[in-house]
Amino acid sequence: MRTGIATVCLSGTLKEKMQACAIAGFDGIEIFEQDLVTSSLSPEEVRKMAADLGLGLDLYQPFRDFDGVTPDLLKANLKRAEAKFNLMERLGMDTILVCSNVATATIDDDQLRAEQLAELAGLAGDHGVKVAYEALAWGKYVNDYEHAYRLVDMVDHPNLGTCLDSFHILSRDWDTAPIEDINAEKIFFVQVADAPKLSMDVLSWSRHYRVFPGEGQFELAKFMGHVVRAGYTGPVSLEVFNDVFRQSDTERTAVDAMRSLIWLEEQSAKWLASTPAAAAPEDKAATRRRYPMELATLPKVNEPAGFNFAEVKADDTAQLEKLLSQLGFEFEGRHRTKDVQLWTMGQARVIINEQAPHHAEPAIAALGFDVDSPVIASARAQQLKAPVVARKVQADEEVFQGISAPDSTEIFLCQGSPDGTAAWTHEFGEGLEHAGAGQTAVIDHVNLAQPWQHFDEAVLFYTSALALEPQQFAEVPSPSGLVRSQVMQTSNGAVRLVLNLAPAQQAEKARKTYQEHIAFAVDDLVATARSARDRGLEFLQIPANYYEDLDARFDLEPGFLATLKELNLLYDRDASGEFLHFYTATVGSVFFEMVERRGNYDGYGAPNAPVRHAVQYDSLHRA
Repeated sequence: MRTGIATVCLSGTLKEKMQACAIAGFDGIEIFEQDLVTSSLSPEEVRKMAADLGLGLDLYQPFRDFDGVTPDLLKANLKRAEAKFNLMERLGMDTILVCSNVATATIDDDQLRAEQLAELAGLAGDHGVKVAYEALAWGKYVNDYEHAYRLVDMVDHPNLGTCLDSFHILSRDWDTAPIEDINAEKIFFVQVADAPKLSMDVLSWSRHYRVFPGEGQFELAKFMGHVVRAGYTGPVSLEVFNDVFRQSDTERTAVDAMRSLIWLEEQSAKWLASTPAAAAPEDKAATRRRYPMELATLPKVNEPAGFNFAEVKADDTAQLEKLLSQLGFEFEGRHRTKDVQLWTMGQARVIINEQAPHHAEPAIAALGFDVDSPVIASARAQQLKAPVVARKVQADEEVFQGISAPDSTEIFLCQGSPDGTAAWTHEFGEGLEHAGAGQTAVIDHVNLAQPWQHFDEAVLFYTSALALEPQQFAEVPSPSGLVRSQVMQTSNGAVRLVLNLAPAQQAEKARKTYQEHIAFAVDDLVATARSARDRGLEFLQIPANYYEDLDARFDLEPGFLATLKELNLLYDRDASGEFLHFYTATVGSVFFEMVERRGNYDGYGAPNAPVRHAVQYDSLHRA
């Protein structure tokens, strides 16, 4: 599959965008007109630079408001088009995007539109240019890709074809199956963009909220499957208008964009393999037919079986050690060659890393996941442009396959075991003597705060590299504003990762008003809380108003409600079960949560989140 990207997707100058696209590995680019107009590079210099970088110049765009106009305006439009064709000759480009008219069309007549497009195609032919006609979702008279193709078919000129744009098609819920009936030779270009499902006017939706494939909710694999079955072989190019992307690091956004096309290519191949093509009953080969566009696939991996460990890094680890001890974790000792400690509770393993910069406060630094084959999983992640994280090891030490997540959290792919143990723990020794079998626990979920400019990137990263599935996102009120919360998890809930996009006001100088945490699931939370209290644990103090509201909502048994209040426990219930949890005080940017899931409760106590945010906010500002 030939990959492309429109320069409008990225921040920076045209030169910076072209360099970033080449570094990310794109085959070609679309030049957005404004990027050229504002560039200090001449068309000839752009052409040479593209050649030097190995980038094709696949599309010049956009040419707006051409068809359905009066004769006088048509004449002016043709003059304007010829100027662009001359410019394209200097650039060495042969395809231009022409959008259906939005602003100047006054005549709703397909015959007239076809005649005017024929004149444009004839002029384009004189300059060796192909015109890709696209139906904008908000076009005045033409807003449907099938309508646009009918016009192309009416004109029947070799220099006029159509452009299929996933946003303009899927935002209007147009059926994509008819794409397969389009003559492949008349599909001159294909643009793809994802988007969250929003209730707003389509123009604003398009101009500000498009995202890269895998970061939204459109059925892009299905769209691409129909495009492939139509026989299309040209570029598949990203056209994403997004306010955040155009403020973010150019090279990093380009890499994220490339990752999204690699992911889309794989998902499209899966869709084709799992969805039989429409065919006559006697055409038994239809389901295994090869198409002109070859779609590459990635090494196949299963979703993670569970968390292997969580790592917290700090310069001074005394508070972390105290907190884990109070929760009931057992100190298993120090690593034999590294300045790290291992603490465990059942199968929940926490590594405290003392190799942090001077004065660095505690923060979540790494997560380990149990996978079937760490080497294959790492190879897949690297093909998806994930940066490799290497750690020094000595003889007889576990070699972890590591990659870096968008927020710089290190992700380690570990060899899982049927009994949930980890072979690398033998590298630690001389811990405390254990009185007996300790509390049974596992890591239930990890909550990570995401930088605003990398939130969508993180969703795609964990979807594509770790096979986690994004759930419906939620927005939680906090004293600093709304916190967007995106759960990523395995199908069985063994791995739950919560990505939080904190409010812009989360940072006050060097202090955060929004933190990250690790949650541990135990069998008996009340007993765990009592033991932790006896060891001197400082709980997050829950206000009395919360318990009055809790009683009103659930009519709890008085003794049980009193226990919750006594131990600062929070509670939630739904049709599937119950959820009990408590939080510790925050150390640096980290706190811990202990939870108990009863029945088939599958949530996170979302109604209690505003309480936690408010109490933490008060605690921080009192400090």
